Amino acid sequence: MKWLRSFGYALEGFVFAVRTQRHMKFHLAAAAAAIIASVFARLEPQEWLWVILAIALVWSAELLNTALEQVVDLVSPDRHPIAKAAKDTAAAAVLIVSIFALAVAIIILIPAFIEQWK
Repeated sequence: MKWLRSFGYALEGFVFAVRTQRHMKFHLAAAAAAIIASVFARLEPQEWLWVILAIALVWSAELLNTALEQVVDLVSPDRHPIAKAAKDTAAAAVLIVSIFALAVAIIILIPAFIEQWK
């Protein structure tokens, strides 16, 4: 049952991020839109893997960014250039995987929609 408790803690972390982070809310909505678009585009299984990977990477990066921000705020409540650099660097990681997710959408979803409308 220890694994169930661990799962519960992880779920609490996810819920915390969704409740407190506006970017996580955006990523959640974007993931829902991507899934709905993928259903309508009738993606092949291998294409679904790319969409799911993109969603997982963005969510993971945003969750790690949130965790890092919380720790930085705890240990450095006042503004400090090193704290700023840590937060900015973590945000950059989210930006990079978000660009990857956008590329997946462009490469996979747009051609799939075009194919559906032929």
